Amino acid sequence: MADQPLADMLVLFGGTGDLAQRMLFPSLYFLDADGFLSDSFAIIATARTELDHDAFIAQVKEAVAARAEGLDEKAWSRFEKRLSYVVADATKPEGAATLKAAIGDGRTPIYYLAVSPSIYGRVAAALSAAGMTGHGTRIILEKPIGRDLESSKVTNAAVAEAFPEESIFRIDHYLGKETVQNLLALRFANTLFEPLWNNLTIDHVQITVAETEGVGDRWPYYDEYGALRDMVQNHMLQLLCLVAMEPPADMEPDSVRNEKVKVLRSLRPVTRSDVQTVSVRGQYTSGVSSGQSVTGYEAERGQHSDTETFVALRVDIDNWRWAGVPFFLRTGKRLPERRTQIAIQFKPVPHSIFDDAAREDLAANRLVIDLQPDEDIELLLMNKAPGLAERGMRLQSLPLSLSLAKAYSGPNARRRIAYERLILDVIQNNSTLFVRRDEVERAWEWVDGVADAWRESNMTPKPYAAGSWGPAGAFALIERSDRAWYD
Repeated sequence: MADQPLADMLVLFGGTGDLAQRMLFPSLYFLDADGFLSDSFAIIATARTELDHDAFIAQVKEAVAARAEGLDEKAWSRFEKRLSYVVADATKPEGAATLKAAIGDGRTPIYYLAVSPSIYGRVAAALSAAGMTGHGTRIILEKPIGRDLESSKVTNAAVAEAFPEESIFRIDHYLGKETVQNLLALRFANTLFEPLWNNLTIDHVQITVAETEGVGDRWPYYDEYGALRDMVQNHMLQLLCLVAMEPPADMEPDSVRNEKVKVLRSLRPVTRSDVQTVSVRGQYTSGVSSGQSVTGYEAERGQHSDTETFVALRVDIDNWRWAGVPFFLRTGKRLPERRTQIAIQFKPVPHSIFDDAAREDLAANRLVIDLQPDEDIELLLMNKAPGLAERGMRLQSLPLSLSLAKAYSGPNARRRIAYERLILDVIQNNSTLFVRRDEVERAWEWVDGVADAWRESNMTPKPYAAGSWGPAGAFALIERSDRAWYD
């Protein structure tokens, strides 16, 4: 909001946790190194772990130095002066009082909750009771916000007791990735694509989020959520919304988020009668991943489980722009490669003027947006193959690439951590790339429908070998419509 001041402090709850060490402290360090933090900006990490100042500083330095970019001693010297550590249980009044004393007066803090979502409400209530939620304060919530629609509403309501909606920043780190933001630029800063971005020219869309890692020791969390709630409800539906949404009036936060909500409202519900044909559940068994023999999910967990580690879905959007265009989503653990990708498959040309040989070479145009491991946007176009032919011409498909790594060098060449963009936006009070409450709840409503249909039809996960692309049903899902996964 225009009348909100810039934040001058970040209070990081869960400051000794994995997310803080791997992502958040390195992101804050790079923001500082690049001059995005004001001289007065302070960072307080808090947790229940007993840790003195020197040990905490050493821990953060080790985390930053572990990054491939390395650590610049001059930048680190400035950054470490911003850091302090407070031992506190933030769910209790005495813990909030300890933090309040450490923050001091006249500050505009951001509260970053890198803790279990189950205590979001209690932390927010303790901050409110201590008088720490005044004008300008903001709170960042990590996903997942709830396990279903009902629990999401409970969590959102509890946080809303302490913070107004405009001060709540629900973070999905996928939205901080350069290529995801570039999707908005690609669609709405060029006249080339938007006239074609509809069911007249697009055949279907594929969204893949593939991971080579297994669940490992994260199984207590994963066994409660599974791939549907862990990945589809947030990351994948957010990517779908950015592909499918109508052009917003401007880049104001509510303009963008209103259009995403319209997409979520248009998702065709999955019901018991069609769940077997539009969805696939899978769970990895032992196999070979990245050249090594690995165990299955149940062996990692130590007992039988009906939790899915793979999901494939056909999603239909019932509106004028996308009627008849299926969106195929798949995500899973222990797949052959690490890849996050959006593929927009255009329809073939309606009539070929070329001879039989060239006609066999014809392939429909495809726009491929790679988010990881490489960030690239590639448009496949038909081109005459060089050389002579006895008759006619031969055709071949060639890519036009917008590779960020190839296009940029110098200071902008470093691949930024997605959290850098998002933390900077919270400091500046820009919520465009954050998820609004009604977005979260609409997404949960649709996902709950899928989960309910699975339960009602007794649809259990099918096994797939680690290192494969999921159960056989995942291929049948897309092949029913005479299409194939883009591998």
